[in-house]
Amino acid sequence: TGVPLPPSYSPQYVEAAWYDWWERLGVFTPPRRSPGGQRVLSLVLPPHVTGSLHLGHALGVTLQDVLVRWRRMQGWAVLWVPGTDHAGIATQAVVERWLWQQRGLRRQDLTREELLREAWGWRQRHGDEILAQLRALGATLDWSRCAFTMDPGFSRAVTEAFVRLHGEGLTQDLRIVTWSPALRSALADIEVEPRALTGPTALSVPGCPHAVTFGVIVTFAYPVEGDDGLEVPVATTRPETLLGDVAVAVNPRDPRYQHLHGRRLRHPFTGRLLPLLTDPSVEPQRGTGAVKVTPGHSAQDLAVARAHGLSPLSVIGDDGTMCPPGGGWLQGVHRFVAREEVVAALAQLGLYRGTQDHAMTLPLCSRSGDVVEYLLKSQWFLSCQGMAQKAREAVTSGRLRLIPKFHEKIWRSWMDNVGDWCLSRQLWWGHRVPAFRVGVADGGAPPARAPEGLWVVGRSEAEAEAAAARTLRCPPGSLRLHQDEDVLDTWFSSALFPFACLGWPEESPDLRRFYPTGCWGQEGDLLFFWVARMAMLGHHLTGHLPFTQVLLPLVRDSRGRKMSKSLGNVIDPRDVTAGATGELLQKLHQKLLDPHELAVATEGQCHQFPHGIPQCGTDALRMALCSYSAHGDDVRFDVAAALAQRHFCNKVWNALKFVLGALGPRFVPIPAEEVEPRRPMERWVLGRLARAVAEVGRRLEAMEVHGALAAVQHFWLRSFCDVYLETAKPSLKDPGASLETLQTLLSCSELGLRLLGPFAPFVAEELWQRLPRAPPAPPTLCFAPFPDAARLGRWRCPAVEAEVGALLEVVKAARGLREGLGLGPARPPVAVQCPAEARDWLEPLGPALQALVRAGPVRLLPPGAEPELELGPDWLGAPAGPGLSVYLGLGGLVDPAQLRARSQRLRRRLQALGGTQASGQDPAPSNTQVATLRSQLAHLDRALEALDPPPSPQ
Repeated sequence: TGVPLPPSYSPQYVEAAWYDWWERLGVFTPPRRSPGGQRVLSLVLPPHVTGSLHLGHALGVTLQDVLVRWRRMQGWAVLWVPGTDHAGIATQAVVERWLWQQRGLRRQDLTREELLREAWGWRQRHGDEILAQLRALGATLDWSRCAFTMDPGFSRAVTEAFVRLHGEGLTQDLRIVTWSPALRSALADIEVEPRALTGPTALSVPGCPHAVTFGVIVTFAYPVEGDDGLEVPVATTRPETLLGDVAVAVNPRDPRYQHLHGRRLRHPFTGRLLPLLTDPSVEPQRGTGAVKVTPGHSAQDLAVARAHGLSPLSVIGDDGTMCPPGGGWLQGVHRFVAREEVVAALAQLGLYRGTQDHAMTLPLCSRSGDVVEYLLKSQWFLSCQGMAQKAREAVTSGRLRLIPKFHEKIWRSWMDNVGDWCLSRQLWWGHRVPAFRVGVADGGAPPARAPEGLWVVGRSEAEAEAAAARTLRCPPGSLRLHQDEDVLDTWFSSALFPFACLGWPEESPDLRRFYPTGCWGQEGDLLFFWVARMAMLGHHLTGHLPFTQVLLPLVRDSRGRKMSKSLGNVIDPRDVTAGATGELLQKLHQKLLDPHELAVATEGQCHQFPHGIPQCGTDALRMALCSYSAHGDDVRFDVAAALAQRHFCNKVWNALKFVLGALGPRFVPIPAEEVEPRRPMERWVLGRLARAVAEVGRRLEAMEVHGALAAVQHFWLRSFCDVYLETAKPSLKDPGASLETLQTLLSCSELGLRLLGPFAPFVAEELWQRLPRAPPAPPTLCFAPFPDAARLGRWRCPAVEAEVGALLEVVKAARGLREGLGLGPARPPVAVQCPAEARDWLEPLGPALQALVRAGPVRLLPPGAEPELELGPDWLGAPAGPGLSVYLGLGGLVDPAQLRARSQRLRRRLQALGGTQASGQDPAPSNTQVATLRSQLAHLDRALEALDPPPSPQ
């Protein structure tokens, strides 16, 4: 700021150095003691590590940073912890794809340690990219506390949580899990993308040599045991699982099968006899009314089988190939190749009954594109019902507030129907499950406590060994422990983030001072996968909810589509701040997409950004994001909104350039809040500023960031720039008024920049630093006190605001006349007709009216005067509010011939738009162009009548 202010606003110039200066100044680190007593705000940044942040993340970050900067300026001790998440399945999937594309290696070609080294390398490259994006957004994070979920301290917290939960509903069990054969791992619900099919649809499946047709249902017959030739027709979309059938079930009330109750069916391939079960859960109207029971590949079938004492069979392996018991002709065959062979074999046996189109929902793995399988696995499951009811009550009671509010109904429904949480993932990248299987060191058989032996849990192998020895009542040295090969679901460690990053399980100073945290910002589609689990585990493990408010906006593109790499609409925030043209496609091609996804994404990106993205700047992006309501529906972001906010920054820049020029280098200010205005325009603008301060504070307290920004911008644009600056220009020429005007200009600028600082910190800091300030002044705008509505309340004067408000209506009417007549730079004389009681306040505002209308002399007509007689010819008037009218003198300023020519042009345009001036009908409310043309024509007709009246009749 030691150099002159550049003549025009440039985000590249303004945003180049302030962030590093703030960091060196210690702005982001909270003071050891809270200057405001117990006023403490703690926020924890939702972590990410898989690639880069998009505009959805940028919205959450920006909303939180606005609150952080606001509270810091209010004197609160603020801690905002940055962090990244190891994102187990996403990171390992990307690393494996990269290894295959770059080196031709698969996971099976590497040891666990080798793959982990590659994953750590990926994290170092891309984790830092995300932190750079956060810095570029201006997020005031305390980087000295930056956390990573795989750090030693955080890993200790994950282990501690698992150990504490063991015995409180965390158990190992044999259940059906959602499985990705391509990744060879169980999946979280959020990693499954349901695809609706209306009929036959051919799709490529990883590992399958040809496309597979889904959206069809196959009917075949199960022969009834005996020689009577009876059969039971069964319809299925999964004929390849036929080898895993253990029964066929029908509804006990279905008359079609009541004569077969108690009979057995012969398996067409193995010859095994299967019972015909009766179960009320079977829907007679669906398919044939008879369903195959395959408990090894369906959770519903597993419940039926267990209810009838039947053992499950698994016929699909972890890699998606067939593994029927005893091997056989399908051993090792891809499951969808086996589907065709099973149908062909049924046809050869005469048991195939046909194939029909079938609408269905196909579950796909979002990470690999593979079709999800349901496999029977021994996994670690956490019972969530008790924790869920407490989380539900927190929202019902108001202790936890969800924004937008409509999420509360969905929250209650989800908590009422929550199931057990499968924590196991068959990966190498992540927190290894701290559970150990017990064996005997001398080679003896392990104790038979469970189908897979005895499992013990411990914070270390030594602790687990001691626990096993106590259980088995044997010396620890006689046991051999083997740690579970699986890792924990990433959402489990992420759910601990709000307190683990503050030092939990130790009672650290940070944990005591900053937990629970304040507001949490996250994308709406992660409400249950992440936010709910943070609420449940946070309350269960610490006794406190981790946050009191959650902002859950969901950003979509301008066409209403969710941000998706495969659609090409995932935009790096830096592409908006710095601008991007060819870089967009270059970045797209650097992403690890398959050829089809890349083609679709390229087409979508070219359609959405045919000319690239203009440089908007960080402040403009932040304000564009903040301008959308986080309390309503999903946010549809348009880059045009950011460009409009850059124009706002330019407006503020030009305003301050004028103010600085008016103040000069030797101006001695008084504190901005201590100004005592006397003149009406100064009283009005400071009153508008006080009103804006109160509105911003009210809105931010209610978490209505969009409303707070609107109040700030309305003051800058509508009160300061559009009105007061214009009226101040002639005032500065009056030596008696210039000092008050200068101090008002400074107070509005300085306090206005403090209001703007949380939303547009870079341009606000740049301009604030250049203003003269009364000592003692803080070193940075970040520490300047946020304007206090109570302290500025004395500036509010409803009478003056009403008077200037009436004046602005006069200005609006006069400007309408100017525009309609096309007066250009001419300064016509102005006359105002007003009630007698308005003269007292309107006369002192004459210079303001003259400046705002760009008028010549201003006169007030006597009360009751006839304007036509008082003013004479060549004057044109318009109503300007109750009891007010304004008149412009047109003599010598306009040519009637030119007005007639312009009138004809406007009539032709009006006719082309389908409107007729003589119709007498109001235009459609949406057709503003027709309404504007009609208004201009009316002004022209009246002006022509005043300048060139028709001759009097003889």
